[in-house]
Amino acid sequence: MGISEAADRAEIFVEHAFSERTVDLGEIRMNYVVEGDPEAPALLLVPGGADSWWTYEEAIGLLASQFQVFAVDTRGQGRTTWTPGRYALDNFGNDLVRFMDLVIKRPAVVAGNSVGGVMTAWLAAYAKPGQLRAAILEDPPLFACEVAPAYGPGVRTNLGPVFELRSKWLGNQWSIGDWDGLVQAAPKELPGMLAGSPQDPEPPQHLKEFDPEVTASWASGLAFASSDHETILEQVKVPVLFTHHAHMIDPETGLMLGACTDLQAQNACRIMKAAGQPVTYTSLPDAAHQMHAADPARYVKIVTDWIKTLE
Repeated sequence: MGISEAADRAEIFVEHAFSERTVDLGEIRMNYVVEGDPEAPALLLVPGGADSWWTYEEAIGLLASQFQVFAVDTRGQGRTTWTPGRYALDNFGNDLVRFMDLVIKRPAVVAGNSVGGVMTAWLAAYAKPGQLRAAILEDPPLFACEVAPAYGPGVRTNLGPVFELRSKWLGNQWSIGDWDGLVQAAPKELPGMLAGSPQDPEPPQHLKEFDPEVTASWASGLAFASSDHETILEQVKVPVLFTHHAHMIDPETGLMLGACTDLQAQNACRIMKAAGQPVTYTSLPDAAHQMHAADPARYVKIVTDWIKTLE
């Protein structure tokens, strides 16, 4: 299956509170929303690896009084182009560089959740000079989503089995689409992480809008073939806020539940500090992985309070 545009799958989308827009970046057409005063400081929000911009919907409503807020669907998600065989971290990062050039057009704080946090770390290292004021990494799986990380457990003891089962039962670009088979195949210890409960008659909206090949590229290691996390962190050039949320090792399965371990978070912060950047580490052991969606008021307070320290 070749490149897929939003018009090819128009029937899967639903309406949201904010108007969606599209910008042509060359290889892809990127979907985004923008809210707030154009004269206010710019804030770019980058969702996680199987999520669309609208996970930030409530947070955007709170942030738009202080910032001009941009939120995007990265390639393979939502109304942004699906690009089979092209889901590499360098491509995700360069899409965001082009978006900042063509749409934001001024320095911005970038805040990314989950794998969007890894993309944000990439931007903090490799974006054009002057594009980023600072980077906010909301519970990023640094090291933990690599196959052979420099520190701690890798993707095969985290969400790798989830990604592989999605790929098997749904197929790249939903070419198989066996939702019932996926739900039945889900290990008992991973029900909500994988698919949902057996009572779910259809996929949740965020998965409908998502190309399963994206997370298959994380599980196989192809996404990081030229962008290992340690090298990225050594090149970070802006101040960073790292929020670390609920995580644990399941004593029965040995699976790492959460974005990254304490060891991985500590080493990520150490490496960025060694690069000469101020790094604020905030431990939030009671916070959901998507704090911006589960507790938007708390997320907004943490983000805005920290951004004020930059001034």
